[in-house]
Amino acid sequence: MSRVTLSQWQMLAAVVDHGGFARAAEAVHKSPSTLNHAVHKLEEQLGVQVLEPVGRQVRLTEAGELLLRRARQLIESAASLEDVATRLAAGLEAEVVVAIDQVFPAAAQAKALERFSETYPQVRVQLHESVLNGGIEMLYDGRADLVVSGIEAQGFLGEPLVTVRFVAVAHPRHALHQLGRSLDLRDLAQHRQLVVRDSALRQSTNAGWLKAEQRWTVTHLNTSLDMLRRGLGFAWMPETRIGEELKTAN
Repeated sequence: MSRVTLSQWQMLAAVVDHGGFARAAEAVHKSPSTLNHAVHKLEEQLGVQVLEPVGRQVRLTEAGELLLRRARQLIESAASLEDVATRLAAGLEAEVVVAIDQVFPAAAQAKALERFSETYPQVRVQLHESVLNGGIEMLYDGRADLVVSGIEAQGFLGEPLVTVRFVAVAHPRHALHQLGRSLDLRDLAQHRQLVVRDSALRQSTNAGWLKAEQRWTVTHLNTSLDMLRRGLGFAWMPETRIGEELKTAN
């Protein structure tokens, strides 16, 4: 157990910040004798002199400066802890679970999470990068507090955030680019398609164009993108993930 209380450190800080016992007493609404007793008790308990008189005022000793610098961290942590407790009592969650579809723009996602953290720095965030029904299933199961999905959740309120366009893409050296003409869906059907698997556990579904004779199905959009860059197939990709590369290619 600590021999010195948080209240003693707070009173020492008040004496230093206000330049003496009398002014500090007015600021913290305690008598000068109470502050004096608290500081002297602190010195006795620690066996270290923390204040020394300078005329009618007091100042920190060298040891006192070091101790108070550390004590201020303790005081700030205690104030932060009380603030968190107040927010929790008012209904703030200690942790939020968010499911965001992988096609959602990464920059917008990062900015939203950054702003949330600035407003609620003590709230932990569990981010699930979902595909198709994955986020909706988490919402229905009560495993997610907020879902960003391209699929409507029946019985829940939502609002449109962004429109995402999908385009068929392949590496510049892929055989599809060597045909030297405009392509149609019959051309795509003859080559390996890279598909991202629905992350739902129970009611997974297929969506989009899936008529290629050969398919590789992966779990994450980034895996599909990596395979595209290696020339291992073509894929229908959201422009939110390949916009810069398309600009470079053009």
